[in-house]
Amino acid sequence: MSEQQLLKVIDLEISFLQGSDYHSVIHNISFSLNKNEVLGIVGESGSGKSVCCLSLLGLLPAGISRIEHGEVRFEGESMDIQNQKGLRKIRGLDFGVVFQEPMSSLNPSARCGDQVAEVLLNHGQCSKSEVRAKVTDLFKQVKLPDPELVFRKYPHEVSGGQKQRVMIAMAIACNPKVLIADEPTTALDVTVQKDIINLLKELQASHHMSILFISHDLSLVSEIADRVLVMYGGRIVENGNVKEVFKNPQHPYTRALIGSRPSLEIRQKRLPTIHDFMSESIPKDVYSNKERAAYQKKIYSRPPLLEVRDLQKSFFTRMGLFRPDREFKALSGVSFKLYEGETLGLVGESGCGKTTLGNCILQLEDISGGEILYKGQDITKLKSKALRSLRRDIQIIFQDPYSSLNPRLTIGEAIMEPMKVHGLYRSSSGRKEKVMEILARVGLEQEHFSRYPHQFSGGQRQRVGVARAIAMQPKLIVCDESVSALDISVQAQVLNLLNELKENFGFTYIFISHDLSVVKYMSDQLLVMNSGKIEEFGDADKVYRNPQSDYTQKLIDAIPKGL
Repeated sequence: MSEQQLLKVIDLEISFLQGSDYHSVIHNISFSLNKNEVLGIVGESGSGKSVCCLSLLGLLPAGISRIEHGEVRFEGESMDIQNQKGLRKIRGLDFGVVFQEPMSSLNPSARCGDQVAEVLLNHGQCSKSEVRAKVTDLFKQVKLPDPELVFRKYPHEVSGGQKQRVMIAMAIACNPKVLIADEPTTALDVTVQKDIINLLKELQASHHMSILFISHDLSLVSEIADRVLVMYGGRIVENGNVKEVFKNPQHPYTRALIGSRPSLEIRQKRLPTIHDFMSESIPKDVYSNKERAAYQKKIYSRPPLLEVRDLQKSFFTRMGLFRPDREFKALSGVSFKLYEGETLGLVGESGCGKTTLGNCILQLEDISGGEILYKGQDITKLKSKALRSLRRDIQIIFQDPYSSLNPRLTIGEAIMEPMKVHGLYRSSSGRKEKVMEILARVGLEQEHFSRYPHQFSGGQRQRVGVARAIAMQPKLIVCDESVSALDISVQAQVLNLLNELKENFGFTYIFISHDLSVVKYMSDQLLVMNSGKIEEFGDADKVYRNPQSDYTQKLIDAIPKGL
């Protein structure tokens, strides 16, 4: 082991229980991490990147996983990664971990400051009298606003980006030599994502620690890593300097991870997927300016399908018995038109009002003022029977299809349920026949009809969400962050599916996302929101090429663009 090597993994093989037998999921992995280095580990869900890294600290699920063989050396000494007692001493001390989802990693019943204090006290880093000042200093290091206030707050009382900063403070509390960052920015706003990346860079430099940075996004990894490992099917398929790998990828899977992300320069007709790269059948057709202009002339010659006029929405917080309620204006003076066959992109940071706007259009929230006209009729004044009919015309695809599906219903039953409620088709057999057609249309198999949500991957569950929405034969579909948590290639598959369905059925979309590159690819018009107001509105390509607002420029600058 060279003097520069801090950590070395040799021939690691890991198996998981499937049925009655164990099957290998990590196949003889070997890699090293140098001192003061950031090593990116890239791959999609199921590639083995998280399993590989978490096994180093004994964090794999007990009873269903086992380490078949392999050697791990830390600072030149052999490390027994199957000895839980020994690993407890180094977890949090020599090794820190930042997990993907801070809300499920933080204790919801304990204050943020107390959770970080617990790590310091357990490892004897300071006394009880010193711990509050130490935690406050850590919160300053991770650039949390008002550290004293965050110390007293519970996880649900701070934003997603702030929760992630609390997790980072906890991970670096004992000044570890290795930080494992497991998808630390997934589903965060692009601006918050960029802030977290910059923060990790600063902390790595100031604390002289090494980082294992795990992600499915190679463009994001290129912004922080020195070297990169690309994992596919439990194996390392590419390994090298991040600039060389990004500029000249050797393996088709690596090329797929780079090429599946929507281009910011051209408007592709279809995004390439992993399968396209593996089979060397990469689609290259792009929309010309003439084609796009002809399509827009066609859709904008009709009356608007939806018109929002001076929309207002306020939320009120009770401040006490003798104090007036505090008003929060989620939407203020929002106005726009949406035309049949159009995709309107709605982009902005968390809290800007984009989801609230979608919920008002869906009539899931009462408005405080203004009008929402659908086919010329103000839907905010509809009675229950007319509103029920409207719900068939306007559907939604949620960000997390797993939480929006009933775990007790099979996929077939979940899709048939709204059909039955709205009286579509005459019998159960007729509805089942239609569901089989829809499953095929969204790229699922007939055998999936009888399976439950937990038996599907994230991408498949999102296809089920799409199937459930289109089963109603709607006119308008609101896609609320519907691809933000998906792997790059799965995201490409779902975006291709949405465009194909729009072409075949004439759907109209409101596409909500914090990722401007995805919104630009999908949209005809782009609406940028900030603090409940419209910051910028116009043709998607023109807004990207020549933003008129500093806020829009900030969103564009935050997009990971690679090297």
